Amino acid sequence: MNKRRIKKYTNRRLYDTVDSRYVTLEDIRKLIVSGIDVEIVDEAKQVDITRSLLLQIVSELEFSGQSILNEQFLAQLIRFYGHPMQGFMSDYLSKSLDGFVNQQKDLQNQFKKAISANHIETMQDLTKKNIDMWQSFQKSFFHPLSEDDDKTE
Repeated sequence: MNKRRIKKYTNRRLYDTVDSRYVTLEDIRKLIVSGIDVEIVDEAKQVDITRSLLLQIVSELEFSGQSILNEQFLAQLIRFYGHPMQGFMSDYLSKSLDGFVNQQKDLQNQFKKAISANHIETMQDLTKKNIDMWQSFQKSFFHPLSEDDDKTE
């Protein structure tokens, strides 16, 4: 998987090597939300600091009122650090979240199909009604006068 490389310089600024511009944590969050994976490297130390900055983004989101992680979850998570099952918990959380995301995608696709199918049926019904109305109009407007109609005039 190809990741977008972000460099962190000693002046604490973040530089997007693809767009050739300095970025903020909010810019990185937007990249991630749009589906772009990032790799953030401390340029001076040549160390991957992606996890640290992603945690910083999550922390800022949690404090901004967009909380996902409640206190009970965080406390339980802390209890797993240093626990023999720590590695298992990491894999479990990752796979659980992947499964949740996939279910959400499937649900959205099913919803789109349901709306599209219903929308098509609705459009077909509307089209049929319009055609019936037009044909009725044509019959009444262009219908030749019958012999009975001629006698009354």
